[in-house]
Amino acid sequence: MIHEVAVIPGDGIGPEVVEAALGVLDAAAEAHGGVRFRYTHFPWSCRYYAEHGRMMPEEGLQTLSGFESIFLGAVGWPGVPDHVSLWGLLLPIRRRFEQYINYRPLRLLRGLRSPLKGIEPGDIDLVIVRENNEGEYSNMGGRIYEGTPREIVIQNTVFTRTGTERVVRFAFELARRRSRRLVSATKSNGINFTMPFWDQVVGEIAREYPDVTVSSYHIDALAAYFVLRPKTLDVVVGSNLFGDILSDLAAAIVGGIGLAPSANLNPERKYPSMFEPVHGSAPDIAGKGIANPTAAIWSAALMAEHLGHPDIASAIVQALEDTLAAGIVTPDQGGSAKTADVAAAVKARVRGRS
Repeated sequence: MIHEVAVIPGDGIGPEVVEAALGVLDAAAEAHGGVRFRYTHFPWSCRYYAEHGRMMPEEGLQTLSGFESIFLGAVGWPGVPDHVSLWGLLLPIRRRFEQYINYRPLRLLRGLRSPLKGIEPGDIDLVIVRENNEGEYSNMGGRIYEGTPREIVIQNTVFTRTGTERVVRFAFELARRRSRRLVSATKSNGINFTMPFWDQVVGEIAREYPDVTVSSYHIDALAAYFVLRPKTLDVVVGSNLFGDILSDLAAAIVGGIGLAPSANLNPERKYPSMFEPVHGSAPDIAGKGIANPTAAIWSAALMAEHLGHPDIASAIVQALEDTLAAGIVTPDQGGSAKTADVAAAVKARVRGRS
């Protein structure tokens, strides 16, 4: 079986962690037999933007539609505004292919330390389900009288029943398969239209899942709970903005943003899904060979699982955790290992030569 994967290494440390992750994925596929991943690389990035005036070609989305999956490294570079790189590549992919679920698992892995006192490996094991296509990141609004004292800026937030119901239902299904506990992020005491609507939909769908205990917390209180009582959290569902913020906070409490994988899912598999670490391009360490590949390797495992190979995914995550537990960690985690050192150690373990 051959899976066709579009690879966009992107900017900064993106190409470095992509190389590490795909090397591990290939080693795991080889060890399990019968599966291959065939990669087609695309140079779309801020460098491409500097040369062509756009982040990807006009036919880029059509090109990507022919692949089973997309693997992204990182996007962003000094000199290119973040809104240009984001709206020119990442967000169009998410929306064109209806990747309406942003799935972000966070776990304190063996070998890593949380900055939180008294937290040990295994104490934090949660998944954030983030709405990925609308909400606060809707591309609606504008500016008038720009640059004058009368300047007006409007940013519209759009919540649809279809968009809200499908992400909430996905989260309930996930909670049912895990601990049967779900937390919903809201701010209905201050945002008086969209958030009460969100709460209403959560309540309606909760009646379909009487076996799942659901709690609703205002986003400010929930952010505090992530720090003060992370052991109580399992599946958390939130809007585009809330899910984004909580995901980075969750990464911080398990050791850092370099540990956070993600999957942009089209659950119906009508379109390709996209997998990416969420750490960004890190221009300050690009080219030094010290980027932490953990998030990218874990993202590759999520891709393998989505493509129907949970055994490969499990082997990768187990080998990754064993590697970290052996003290083979990059400088951001207090170690001295290079990106390639971590990748080589994980590959050796998935091949059974640890």
